[in-house]
Amino acid sequence: MARWEPDARLRLVRAAVELFAERGYDATTVQEIADRAGLTKTTFFRHFPDKREVVFAGQDIHTQLLSDAIAGSPASATPLAVVGAALDALTGTFTKDRQEMSARLRIVVDGNDDLRERAAFKRVALAAAMAAALRKRGVPEPTAGLAAELGLRAFDQAYEEWLVPGQSRSLIDLARHALHQVKTATAMLDDAG
Repeated sequence: MARWEPDARLRLVRAAVELFAERGYDATTVQEIADRAGLTKTTFFRHFPDKREVVFAGQDIHTQLLSDAIAGSPASATPLAVVGAALDALTGTFTKDRQEMSARLRIVVDGNDDLRERAAFKRVALAAAMAAALRKRGVPEPTAGLAAELGLRAFDQAYEEWLVPGQSRSLIDLARHALHQVKTATAMLDDAG
């Protein structure tokens, strides 16, 4: 069998998620991931520095999607409207066929201290990228950082809902709803009632 085939990176991610779910993260080796994907260990290391990073394979793409959407938003848009456009760009990539794999991956991450720590760093990096993109648009601090954090809070809430078995709404719809809830909640912070 030829070892080179298209979509090697995605095949490695899928193989890793399957094995992590079956055997556990710690019990799975890079060689087993490569074998399951029908690839070599060398191919694995061309795509990922270690098995932990296969879990977070999309971080660079997610960062770029968020930053590009913020940069491309109309100049007249409010910071939260810009964050909403960024969430649309990001959540639009989470198609229905990724839902089950994402749910399995969440269980793996939740069950491993190192992966939970890496997930926290990923979240911080995404917030920092969004805040930096907002600052480039002229949004001052602390507004840029707060808008980025609120956007990620909405994403996190939507993502958790999306992973619930039987959830039929798209992640983009859930994120829009969650961002609306966040906007409503922030408007109430100064309410005397």
